[in-house]
Amino acid sequence: MRLNQLSAKPVLVLVTLDDEATITEFSEALEFHTWDRQPMDVFMKLANMDQSNPGAIIDIVRTLILDEAGKPILSDDNMLPTKVLMRAIAKVSEQLGK
Repeated sequence: MRLNQLSAKPVLVLVTLDDEATITEFSEALEFHTWDRQPMDVFMKLANMDQSNPGAIIDIVRTLILDEAGKPILSDDNMLPTKVLMRAIAKVSEQLGK
């Protein structure tokens, strides 16, 4: 197979937080979207993320947690509860590793 056969435009994919803790807390699964593939600059930022710089982490995460139209859910005015944010980050990281 030629490498160019794997090259494609990113597609929004549904991500579901359906772990026991989320279901217990919200009585249902939580859904958001992310791209099925990330631009190289986002991937490199993730790989080189400095845990001591929370602002940089949030800037990267904003590009990963999206609504059904591909727009960021997180903004300067809107944030998720910390537990949900951490679960969403973990789920996206898991997906990127595949």
